[in-house]
Amino acid sequence: MATPVSSVGRDAAPTARDGDAPLTLTEPAPRPFGLRDVLGFWGNLGISLLLPVAASFVVLPGRPLWVSMAAIVVGAAIGSVLLGLGAAAGAREGVPMMVLLRGLLGRRVSYLPTALNLVQCVGWATFEIWVIAEAAARALHLPRWPFVLAAGVAATLMALRPLGAVRVLARYAVWAALACTAYLFVDVLTHPIAPAGSGGATSFWTAADIVVALPVSWFPLVADYTRHARGPRTAFTGATVGYGLATVAFFALGVLALSAYRAAGLDVIGALLAVPLGAVAVGVLVVVELDEAFANIYSTALSAQNIAARLDRRILAALVGALATLLAFTLDVLSYEPFLFLIGATFVPLVGVFVVRYFLVPRGAWDTSDRARARPVLLVPWAAGFVAYQLTLPSALAGAAAGWTAWWGRWQADLGIDPANGWSASLVSLVVAAALTAVVSLPAVVRRATPERPA
Repeated sequence: MATPVSSVGRDAAPTARDGDAPLTLTEPAPRPFGLRDVLGFWGNLGISLLLPVAASFVVLPGRPLWVSMAAIVVGAAIGSVLLGLGAAAGAREGVPMMVLLRGLLGRRVSYLPTALNLVQCVGWATFEIWVIAEAAARALHLPRWPFVLAAGVAATLMALRPLGAVRVLARYAVWAALACTAYLFVDVLTHPIAPAGSGGATSFWTAADIVVALPVSWFPLVADYTRHARGPRTAFTGATVGYGLATVAFFALGVLALSAYRAAGLDVIGALLAVPLGAVAVGVLVVVELDEAFANIYSTALSAQNIAARLDRRILAALVGALATLLAFTLDVLSYEPFLFLIGATFVPLVGVFVVRYFLVPRGAWDTSDRARARPVLLVPWAAGFVAYQLTLPSALAGAAAGWTAWWGRWQADLGIDPANGWSASLVSLVVAAALTAVVSLPAVVRRATPERPA
């Protein structure tokens, strides 16, 4: 059993005053979620309008449509299995993800990924609120700003009672979303599917990288929810299957909609709205989309508690919700693609480091307490994986940050790496980080496995 984050036992009765998730890290987490809850929740998170919007970055121009579809399946399989491994660890240890990283890096060193995750969560919450408002405004032909405000307020209110929100999403909202998704699929498939004329992917593996980035972006949050699952197997199965299937379905829906309505010159949202009764179906999906915004707001609050364990999550969630709503008024959606690449570049290698280290160490040796000792040496494989990612596929930043991309491009030239190599930056990064972690961890594993000689 892992060392708890406070003197309160992991299996003690919950003490949150509102009967929901603990208010601070000093309280234990209840475990009410069975397989149906975990499967429904992560399936619902995977049902997102952001995925069809990102589908244009997955399409391989001039290639048969099945190649893009295969890239979606491969990327979803890789990303969702990684997500499931993090989900299982969260259920086993019973703590949020950023606290779980104390066992990897130590308490104080875990503040580094915590800071990155705070930025990521606020960014994702902002994107989700923007997508909700944009789709609603276009469906109803109204200004966008009232929907930005409404979405921000609704998501924040859900984050105040997260376990109740998860139950509603898992047991009811997911079925409405599935019905609308099935309707959109049936209608899109009644149109001739034209070959892909244009798209953002340059190779099979760059397309798969975009898909991998979606489930991996949830890895730093996954234990925030699966710590409430009844067991690791339940958490792994629910997260992997639920999010994986939804990812395949929604990326495929976006690719098919682009192909079916390509002659009309419509983008993904425009194509879905062009479907008869499409506005109604998209409207339901817009409401369901609130779960992504809620999850990011709530997880930002939990991540902040890794640094300040006694802060009330409700106050933190209210502040984060207000910030994300304000940012959604000024969001530049063209930054979405490099944002996904940058997330992959940062968190894919960390996933590799975590998975190898966690499953190498003996059970019960994962210390998530305030006394977890620092392991800065594990920053080395994480950094090496990040470098490997950038050398394979530099994050394409724009504006004032464009020099970043050019700098990595010069390193590619110096090392003889073809910028159009077509490799999977995610897999290269993951393998480099995982291999170095195994090398760094080997002495400690051997030392623990060697029995002590009697005096």
